[in-house]
Amino acid sequence: MVEEKGQGSLVDDQTAEQWLLHAQELVPVALNKARQVKGFPGRWKMIVSKLEQIPSRLSDLSSHPCFLKNTLCKEQLQAVSKTMNEAIELADMCIEEKYEGKLRMQSDLDSLSGKLDLNLRDCGLLIKTGVLGEATMPSVSSSSSSSESDQKAHVNIRELLARLQIGHLEAKHKALDTLVEIMKEDEKNVLSVLGRSNIAALVQLLTATSPRIREKTVTVICSLAESGSCENWLVSEGVLPPLIRLVESGSLVGKEKATISLQRLSMSSETARAIVGHGGVRPLIEMCRAGDSVSQAASACTLKNISAVPEVRQTLAEEGIVKVMINLLDSGLLLGSKEYAAECLQNLTASNEALRRSVISEGGIRSLLTYLDGPLPQESAMGALRNLVASVSIELLESLGFLPRVVHVLKSGSVGAQQAAASAICKVCNSTEVKKMVAEAGCIPLLIKMLEAKTNGAREVASQALSSLMTLSHNCREVKKDDKSVPNLVQLLDSNPQNSAKKYAVLCLLCLSSSKKCKKLMVSYGAIGYLKKLTEMDVPGAKKLLERLERGRLKSMFSRK
Repeated sequence: MVEEKGQGSLVDDQTAEQWLLHAQELVPVALNKARQVKGFPGRWKMIVSKLEQIPSRLSDLSSHPCFLKNTLCKEQLQAVSKTMNEAIELADMCIEEKYEGKLRMQSDLDSLSGKLDLNLRDCGLLIKTGVLGEATMPSVSSSSSSSESDQKAHVNIRELLARLQIGHLEAKHKALDTLVEIMKEDEKNVLSVLGRSNIAALVQLLTATSPRIREKTVTVICSLAESGSCENWLVSEGVLPPLIRLVESGSLVGKEKATISLQRLSMSSETARAIVGHGGVRPLIEMCRAGDSVSQAASACTLKNISAVPEVRQTLAEEGIVKVMINLLDSGLLLGSKEYAAECLQNLTASNEALRRSVISEGGIRSLLTYLDGPLPQESAMGALRNLVASVSIELLESLGFLPRVVHVLKSGSVGAQQAAASAICKVCNSTEVKKMVAEAGCIPLLIKMLEAKTNGAREVASQALSSLMTLSHNCREVKKDDKSVPNLVQLLDSNPQNSAKKYAVLCLLCLSSSKKCKKLMVSYGAIGYLKKLTEMDVPGAKKLLERLERGRLKSMFSRK
């Protein structure tokens, strides 16, 4: 059929059927010679058992409907034929006892055994996992305008993805190189044909001995994670442990891509827990300490995502996350790193008093206040401060410049930051002296304006803060002076169940109802109609305020007569 010396020229000339016939002829020859060998009995017994499995694999392969349509079959048959020739050659050497030395022959036989394992595995993969069908299948387009070149591109990508699963490591490396280049230009097409078996093959390559292969593989996986289309497959195929190991000891590029991958995957709370379970916290914290700007930001974001899961917060604290996040707030390389650190501290202090104490003792309040000095204060830092203010004295807050920062946030912050600032006011207003300080800082007009906010949460917390401040008569007079106070508060008497500010609006208006001018304004803006509904709903104070307004209206009617 085919002579060994001419095999190199047959790669392109012979059909898959011819290679199949050649391999089928070689197998019995290799088996016969292997059984004749007397030396190295253990190794040859193992080789014989593997050679005996080859015919059935070749039969399965040749019976596949795509057998003649794809070069993968032909290449696999070439690989099997090459292994059979090697088996024959080694058997002849052992039979004739013409080899350089026992150790060398043992090594050669172990290598042959490994190649047989690879042949058997790859033949099985081609059949059982659908790789052969995927690599041959034409693209099914939902659009009638899909061009022939697009369909060809899909077929080529399927074949390329299939090559990641079969053959020796160098062949996979070449396929990986091509895939990296294609994803730069045509990521959409790659994602459209990607299968779970391809994901599994990529995850396996993350543990390859070659650093270059690991780096290129994690580059592809990073793109897949960022695409948002296959996170579940990546996690279920075991991508987390090798990604964490790359964060620990990969190249600069490998660390960066692995960290960005974990950042995206950790958006799922279940995956965030799994990252902790696989020991991912410590390397991520170390990356926050010593990583480059991009890796530092991605690590901080990943830890922020993990800190959103309450049951793992103590583990994070034990690994030293509090100090690291405060340091990031002070000296993070990117603004994004600082924002993620603030969000992480907000999560950590949400419900755990011990963690609040830890943040306070590490100087977290000063760092958070300093971070708020920017032109557009964000919710995260103010939210963390809101969680902390009840755990420290007002004297400490005053010495650190807390109230001027709150005023700055109420003036210039995002809606979320303003809401957190108003909530912080509610938490600190536990004495006459503090309420006076808050008013003197200039918070009252800003809270009145906040009653017009678009979100119900912001309106609710602003009215709650005002209701607390207005228990002080001086503050009540400040509210009266603001022309928008009464109309804004009356609007919050709406009986809509989603309006959670109405109970605080009633309390604020009760404080103002001692003023005839304010009562007239309340009536003119329709407060009586609102209050009748709220009285029926048993909203605290609504009946009392209604009676005052109606009594005042009757007196006004009689005085006109």
